[in-house]
Amino acid sequence: LYKENKDTQEALRVIGKMLGLQPRSFRIAGTKDKRAITTQQVTLFKVHASRLAALNNKLTGIKVGDFNYVKEGLVLGQLMGNRFTITLRSVIAESEDMIKVAVDGLIKNGFINYYGLQRFGSASVPTHLVGATLLRGEWRSAVSLILDPREGECDDMNGVREHYKEHGDIDVAIRNFPRRLIAERAILQRLKKYPGNYLQALMAIPRTLRLRYVHSYQSYLWNHAASMRAGMYGLSGVIEGDLVYKKECPGEGTVTDASENNDDHTNASEMDIFAETLPEETIQSVKIADSEDLLKAVYTLEDVVLPLPGSETLFPGNEVAGIYHEIANKDGISLTESIHGVKDLMTYTDDKIHLVETDLDVLSKAKPSEVNELLSTGASHDDSLDTSGATILAETESIGSSDLLPELAVKLSFTLPTSSYATMAIRELTKTSTSVDCQKALNS
Repeated sequence: LYKENKDTQEALRVIGKMLGLQPRSFRIAGTKDKRAITTQQVTLFKVHASRLAALNNKLTGIKVGDFNYVKEGLVLGQLMGNRFTITLRSVIAESEDMIKVAVDGLIKNGFINYYGLQRFGSASVPTHLVGATLLRGEWRSAVSLILDPREGECDDMNGVREHYKEHGDIDVAIRNFPRRLIAERAILQRLKKYPGNYLQALMAIPRTLRLRYVHSYQSYLWNHAASMRAGMYGLSGVIEGDLVYKKECPGEGTVTDASENNDDHTNASEMDIFAETLPEETIQSVKIADSEDLLKAVYTLEDVVLPLPGSETLFPGNEVAGIYHEIANKDGISLTESIHGVKDLMTYTDDKIHLVETDLDVLSKAKPSEVNELLSTGASHDDSLDTSGATILAETESIGSSDLLPELAVKLSFTLPTSSYATMAIRELTKTSTSVDCQKALNS
């Protein structure tokens, strides 16, 4: 599947509609971002390749090809990583050598593998705040966070939200909320059927999206723990009490987070078909590094992991463990027990249900492999450094002043393992904030 300026779910909906197929017929290993030109494998149940090939003349911004027949469909997480080619424009540097030094440093040292904006959303109401209300069992508050007016949204959309908040007219709201706002529409349609039942309304949200709210809060805690680990102990190596992947376990490429490539929550899929994930045996086991491990130098920083929290989570055996509970307690959340019994909206599990799609994520040394950079001095903003053109890149005015440093366009090509964000690699390379406000300013 090749697509431009569409997320994976949208592209598959278009193909499914043209073929007269239900979304559940498709299987993917992971979703790809909308604002990119992407390729990925897709499996489709009991459809002849000729039917797919015939669509290419009718599709816009989507192409299909490289067909073959397989015995089993893909499942979420069934990939080793992602290959990226990213062009950075309007790069100001004293020389090309400075950029090369920065790239070399990224290759050598890697970066702390924080969860990026994809996990928290770019709206003024981050998904982890919704997740926190769900974990506290505050169903009405969670519904309000999703439906209420929000800063930064277009006036027309905020007008729809304001009207519903003031008048409570569900029929008008359903008519005016665009279909891309999946969570909002699902809540409203359920509230129309069950007025005042806010838990029922939340359960109407597609499960993959509903789970993402809780996962987002867990990721929020993870990011804080990662910062504490780096700030308190540095990143020079393993310390006693670190969680590490056991060396005798199979390759870590099987561990993945199936939702890592999703965009802002309003673009999430309606299709719970993608909820199928890799079996439990593919998840690596971990241990707490002890003094003997340090003496034998068995592990390196590349083996260090931090858990996404839950009641059955093995936490590090050092002070990093405390940050999870400290922040959660401030938010009125217990990581060891839940005040309600709604399994999809809890952080903990019983012995039959997995905590999340990925129990552990690599802390650091998520090194981009096979990195190459192409420097183009004074490149025009209208010149394409990609075969596909520059339509997905923000346009800016040409500097045009000889008193200023020349602009550089930097083309980066690299491969990251699963559960790694390219935005975090770029953040480390450019030393630029990835906050919502900063990104909006860069695109304005």
